[in-house]
Amino acid sequence: MTSQTQHQTRYAEAAIEAVPDLPIVRITRDFRATPEQLMRAHTDPDLFVKWIGPNSVTARIEHWDCRSLGSYRYVCERDGEEFGFQGTFPQVTDTKIVQTFSFDGMPDAIALETMWFEDLGDGTTRLHAQSLCDSIEGRDGMLSSGMDTGVHEGYAKLDTMLADGAV
Repeated sequence: MTSQTQHQTRYAEAAIEAVPDLPIVRITRDFRATPEQLMRAHTDPDLFVKWIGPNSVTARIEHWDCRSLGSYRYVCERDGEEFGFQGTFPQVTDTKIVQTFSFDGMPDAIALETMWFEDLGDGTTRLHAQSLCDSIEGRDGMLSSGMDTGVHEGYAKLDTMLADGAV
């Protein structure tokens, strides 16, 4: 196993946890990257579309205005079936993204998501994300939707892009 492969393996899993008795999901994951690289990967539509979601989908951006008070919409396709996601960006700074998130299949279930990047000082950055769902049922629905596969496989794709210098 090469050193690069070891790093990819080391960062292969995100911690995804539900907060007991609250409609919150938290995700934490370390990357061999700078905070600026991770911010770019999450805000640049040309990069975002290459890594978002599980390996079984392809994504396309329909609308992307990643700035404070902007909005977005992207669609993932698998075997001819499309899944749309959309929301707004109430706040985007150099180090934090606050966005709303909804899935076309559940348009009334809107989550408020906050993501920030912690520089660990050794070429590693820790991503922190928190989703405040509209209810405990909404949180549990999100967790049971297969989102963990999308998170793990998507971030593995991002690891490869970072290692290849694409970000």
